[in-house]
Amino acid sequence: MPTRIVVGYIANESGADALALATRIARASEAVLEVVIVLPSEARGSVVPPDAGYERFLRERSRTWLAEASAALGDEVAQSLHIRYAESFAEGLIAAAHEFEAMLIVVGAARGGILGRVRIGSVANELLHSSDVPVALAPAGSREVPTGQGVTRITAAVGTRPGAEGLLEASVRLARLTHAPLRLLSLVSIDLPAGMDEELAQLTSTVHAEEVLLTARRALPESVESTAVTAKGTTIEAAVQSLDWHAGELVLVGSNRLATPSHLFLGSTAAKMLRELPVPMIVVPRTATARATTPRTTT
Repeated sequence: MPTRIVVGYIANESGADALALATRIARASEAVLEVVIVLPSEARGSVVPPDAGYERFLRERSRTWLAEASAALGDEVAQSLHIRYAESFAEGLIAAAHEFEAMLIVVGAARGGILGRVRIGSVANELLHSSDVPVALAPAGSREVPTGQGVTRITAAVGTRPGAEGLLEASVRLARLTHAPLRLLSLVSIDLPAGMDEELAQLTSTVHAEEVLLTARRALPESVESTAVTAKGTTIEAAVQSLDWHAGELVLVGSNRLATPSHLFLGSTAAKMLRELPVPMIVVPRTATARATTPRTTT
């Protein structure tokens, strides 16, 4: 069974960014793209009767947009085009991911974002707090990155909180699927309480980060080649800025410990990283390892 990626599409720059990122990942992993447009649910209450003419217009316009997206993709990747109905765009994408047993949902940034950064809109926000499928966020301008570049590196932001094992497994699977090297990242930031010695705090944080990396590397399969790096800074944002990033890189982060099992919840550290990351971020559900970045098999 082929690996599948669901991309939430709409005919604007955000949709083009999502499609471009999904295409890069699909090319690298030989996955099938399921390009999905979600329209408002046809099931309406009796207070507002359905407007058949308007719904027909939306359907035809969406078919045109999908055809244009397909033409832009050409023969780069295997693809299927879909129109789905749901109460919300995010709900429709999650349902589509279940339907196609997808390893990933890809969406673009909200309008008005800084080039190369992700500005979370309502769709991404809903996905990041409810999806049980990993979600990839395409920064503004992702459409300018050549799809032939593929995936040049997988960076896993590892920690010791619950869910770290799932993140590590998902990172290994994605690295194998995309034939990309794996980099383990631990962040060290200094947010000092009043009166605390700065050098002592820096030393303690650095030692802890290095222990996290050592533990993570020991958990990796022997066949996986990896590097490890500790990013230091006075803040999480500064630590992220101190690192080198490839144009074709993907960063994986785990969900906050407050996430319900097998669901996403974007934590404060990941949110701070997102503000500074110049590359796409993939958020992995807290305990999702079976579906994360690997296809299911059926008997």
